[in-house]
Amino acid sequence: MSEPMGLRERKKQKTRQTISDVAISLFLEHGFDHVPVVDIAAAAEVSKPTLFKYFPTKEDLVVHRFADHGTVRCAVVTGRPAGVSPVDALHRHFLAGLADRDPITGLNDEEDVLAFHTLVYSTPGLVARVARYLAEAEDVLAAALRDALGGGQRGITAALLAGQVVATERILASENWQRIVGGRTADEVYPEAVADADHAFGLLPREPGGAG
Repeated sequence: MSEPMGLRERKKQKTRQTISDVAISLFLEHGFDHVPVVDIAAAAEVSKPTLFKYFPTKEDLVVHRFADHGTVRCAVVTGRPAGVSPVDALHRHFLAGLADRDPITGLNDEEDVLAFHTLVYSTPGLVARVARYLAEAEDVLAAALRDALGGGQRGITAALLAGQVVATERILASENWQRIVGGRTADEVYPEAVADADHAFGLLPREPGGAG
């Protein structure tokens, strides 16, 4: 059972969130390349060194959300119920995200979410940073899978499975985004998104070395 977050940690989390919210608001209004970091710090009422303490690069102000999600997969794997395979646990988690309209699944048609998506994928520097985060997410997930799978597997198994999971979720999210950008609502797309997720995760092995 996790301990309650202390006051100092809550203040740090609030400051981090405020800086990010301010930055994204400015980027959406003026464009990523037209907003200097010093203006973000001023608007968030923090110093420039403080801003960089929370976000090492300007790109991180936007795409840290992808990095934050990377740790969620590990929690899903390590906290799964007894008798449930890592892939099944991740599958269930993705389906829950679809039901909740989690933006990370691509199934969200809220105006601010769509604007955020457009900002990220229309800015080359942000696209490159997202790719880096996805690569890091694979490494983190591979470590969790390595522990979950135990011994007796080829050394590369966990890394291969992690890559397949991250790629699967990325492609599913992309398909969902394309449908919504094309003018459909999240509710309309939901049944197809669930069917696609079931199909995609069904292609992944349920047990180490198994065929699924």
